[in-house]
Amino acid sequence: MTNEFRLGGDLTIDRLGFGAMRLPQGGPGAPARDPESGRAVLRRAVELGVDHIDTAEFYRSENGSVRANALIREALSPYPDTLVIATKVGPVFGPGGPRQGAAADLRPQVEANLESLGLDRLDLVYLRVGTTEPPRGESLAERFQALAALREEGLIRHLGISNVDAGHLAEARTIAPVAAVQNNFHIANRDETAVLDACTQAGIAFVPFFPLGGGRAGIDDPRLVKVAARHGATAHQIALAWLLALSPVVLAIPGTGSAAHLEENLSARSITLTEEDLADLA
Repeated sequence: MTNEFRLGGDLTIDRLGFGAMRLPQGGPGAPARDPESGRAVLRRAVELGVDHIDTAEFYRSENGSVRANALIREALSPYPDTLVIATKVGPVFGPGGPRQGAAADLRPQVEANLESLGLDRLDLVYLRVGTTEPPRGESLAERFQALAALREEGLIRHLGISNVDAGHLAEARTIAPVAAVQNNFHIANRDETAVLDACTQAGIAFVPFFPLGGGRAGIDDPRLVKVAARHGATAHQIALAWLLALSPVVLAIPGTGSAAHLEENLSARSITLTEEDLADLA
């Protein structure tokens, strides 16, 4: 299976990228990270061949002092021609926490991402819907139409959708081309297999967020431990290799604020799971 994918049919990227969510802060309630450490991780990621970074304007520390988009711009601008930066819009954050934004909220969110990243056009923008679970039965048409209009203006190159079910994907595809779907999916959470199957059939990128279960999946899973021992690898590396083995459209974006963890994650590229491994992990 190839290690590359043509996103939207015209952007060739490695199937193992980098998620920026953990750069500003290690997790809820954790202190803000040192910005220079984040910039160093980003520079090292690109040195190691990462050409797909997933971010969002709302990826920031709780006190707002460290922001993922700012770190990306400071560390990597002017950007390599081969670097694809994906971001997401939709949620609106206020004193009461996040809520689902309306179509009218999307232009200012796209413009905020353009400004903070220092770009004239965003490579890939996901419409994020719902909160924790896909909002099944809820239409995303009006919001996706608004995002598609910004694509027609030239502010966005490719469109994606996030936290969706198969019905949302079908609805979105009647409005504009969908280049990628980003859903919660990992070895311990395979609920969205129907969406993965639809993406595989259509040649649409399927990008699991929390590919390592938010840092929890795989730690105590005896199946992963067994296969990891067979390869002399870590359970997290096997969890990533398993995702990439599922379908040629799967792109993994593990995130970290640690250079050591970054190198561990990217080493999963070299692991080829056997039929015996995949049977053990089924």
